[in-house]
Amino acid sequence: MNPTIKDVAKMANVSIATVSLVVHNHKRISQETKDKVLSAIEQLNYHPSHSARGLVRRNSGNVGFILTDDHFLRTEPFYTHIFIGSEFEAHENELYVLLTTINSDYNINNKLPRFILERNVDGLIIAGKVPSPFIDQLSKYSFPIIFVDYLPNTNKYSGVMIDNVKGGELATEHLIRCGNNVIAFIGGDIEHPSIRDRFNGYKNSIEKAGLNVNNEIIDYTEDYPGRPNGYNAAERLFSRSKNITAIFACNDAMAVGAMQYMKDNGIRIPYDCSIIGFDDVVSDNAIDPALSTIRVPKMEMGTEAMKLMAQMIKNNSKECRRVLLPVDLIVRDSTKRI
Repeated sequence: MNPTIKDVAKMANVSIATVSLVVHNHKRISQETKDKVLSAIEQLNYHPSHSARGLVRRNSGNVGFILTDDHFLRTEPFYTHIFIGSEFEAHENELYVLLTTINSDYNINNKLPRFILERNVDGLIIAGKVPSPFIDQLSKYSFPIIFVDYLPNTNKYSGVMIDNVKGGELATEHLIRCGNNVIAFIGGDIEHPSIRDRFNGYKNSIEKAGLNVNNEIIDYTEDYPGRPNGYNAAERLFSRSKNITAIFACNDAMAVGAMQYMKDNGIRIPYDCSIIGFDDVVSDNAIDPALSTIRVPKMEMGTEAMKLMAQMIKNNSKECRRVLLPVDLIVRDSTKRI
């Protein structure tokens, strides 16, 4: 059986809190007491546990990571990479990440995650859009909260975002440089700030090029930007217009769905119609043709969120801070010059 902090305290004839102070090399401990504790640690071959460290810090050392269940999918691993980035940075700051999901239709009758109810976290990182009733229920808790890839319509919370407007502009400008002048847009959940900003970037570039923003070739009626909805949006687009030469999809998932519709209906990519997505998920290179897209620094988003969280915990601060990360254009085989 592994020795515990209690065993060390008993052997050194000191309190558990004193052992923790010695573990953290606290200046208020006398050299005599420190020597007794260190001798006991050596004799018992004791390794300080996470909870023992928390006795000095007066916190749990845990950070909750929350996203909705429909964002935690093998087929669309965007948020998985954000989580991995936060996990790597947590190790650097001696923090533990506790991951959980909530229902995408969360309401006031649902229970909050257990680590919130038990106050077993020092802060929360929330990735992606979550229902407003969930956010409202968090107001009674005092720990810091950082949103990633989504910000509620308030200045109350810290957040890590990407430059979605610039990304929308980069994608659309690429299609324009390829010689396209009938460029469609498909999106889902247009009220999501990230999706809306990508659409605004699309409009900015269309107008800057002297083209018309044509509502006939814009489709953002779907409630979620997933693959099946990309298929449905493409079907509606091509039923309304046969002149489309390029599509900007608000994310890679919808782009893949739209590509499947085109393949099913004999529309050759990119010869008849180019398409570009947004996110650059791992599977993009495996798609035929490989998908042009806007690369999002997903792991860096998680890293930056955890850096902010570690600072807020260390400084006992809830000051609202925002980080905006740049994006890059990635050109592959789904787009070509005409």
